[in-house]
Amino acid sequence: MSAMLEVKDLEVAYGKILAVKKISFSVEQGQVVSLIGTNGAGKTTTLKTISGLLRPTGGEIWFQGERIDHVAAHDIVTRGLAHSPEGRRIFPRLSVEENLMLGAFSRRDPGGVRSDLQAAYDLFPILGERRKQPAGTFSGGEQQMLAMGRAMMCRPKLLMLDEPSMGLSPIMMKRIMTTVSELQRQGTTILLVEQNAQAALKRADYGYVLEVGKVVLSGSGRDLLVNDSVRKAYLGED
Repeated sequence: MSAMLEVKDLEVAYGKILAVKKISFSVEQGQVVSLIGTNGAGKTTTLKTISGLLRPTGGEIWFQGERIDHVAAHDIVTRGLAHSPEGRRIFPRLSVEENLMLGAFSRRDPGGVRSDLQAAYDLFPILGERRKQPAGTFSGGEQQMLAMGRAMMCRPKLLMLDEPSMGLSPIMMKRIMTTVSELQRQGTTILLVEQNAQAALKRADYGYVLEVGKVVLSGSGRDLLVNDSVRKAYLGED
């Protein structure tokens, strides 16, 4: 049985600069898979390419048995692959509810959309309490909840999260990471890009370490947490 997501020898360039250099990895249904690495390792570029925002210069991307590396971004969403981007990218002048509804732009099932809107409010009660408030008045952590809720509104089979804990307080970071585990428990497959390697690997079934556009190490989240190279480079331990 093939993986839900398969990335094969992926190459991505910005002009003449090769940012992603023949990386390969897979995500099985129901897993949390983490990509970790320093700034410039190619993590965000990889997610943007999977979601159709960038075009690869080489390699293949397969989702649920279909090749998608030349499929338009909006069509990739309709196939069940959602991307919550780095920096949240919410619409600050729109209300919380309007932001959430934008996540359901491709759906034609009003009853299901209403149900999923309520599910987002159940997952993040603050969104329901302030649903009519402009999203730009939210704190960073609240905006991250909104970005994740918006991505879930397309009812994704696979959710890609890019740096969900960036700039958040330790308490809010813990809340977001707990939500990652809750979404997995509910049946969502997750590809997680996260600079906080310890938080990411604790929740990962499997992980890949990227350095300057290449996969240099892979293994179960548990194994990578105790790997000496990972501990020194990413966990701040001697």
